[in-house]
Amino acid sequence: MFETRLRSALVEWLRDDPALAGQLNAVTEEAPVRTSAPWLGIVASASSDWSAKDRKGREVRVAIELHVRGDAPDTAADLTSAIEARVETLPPAQSGFTVITTQFLRARAEQRPANLRAILIEYRFRLLEA
Repeated sequence: MFETRLRSALVEWLRDDPALAGQLNAVTEEAPVRTSAPWLGIVASASSDWSAKDRKGREVRVAIELHVRGDAPDTAADLTSAIEARVETLPPAQSGFTVITTQFLRARAEQRPANLRAILIEYRFRLLEA
């Protein structure tokens, strides 16, 4: 329940950002089937128990991947910063749960064939049942 609802809330939150909408062809859960770069997708998530005495809770780790085209190592640096800023401002009150903490864990960038660059951003969210 928590993991699925968080993934849905994140996709909606990222899609609703006007600045990101103007720079991305798609924001999806998983990789889009027929969308050209740049696109952003939630590529993986995992959860573990983070319950309190009186409420159920989960710690959910989410990996978001940005796909862009470009040769330079700093390709999409500003876009990546905008994505991180948006994720970190996800409102605490969500449907069925409350976000207690949002923490950046790590990022990784790699150059792929055909001038494609992938930037993976990982976060940890601690959630309690609303």
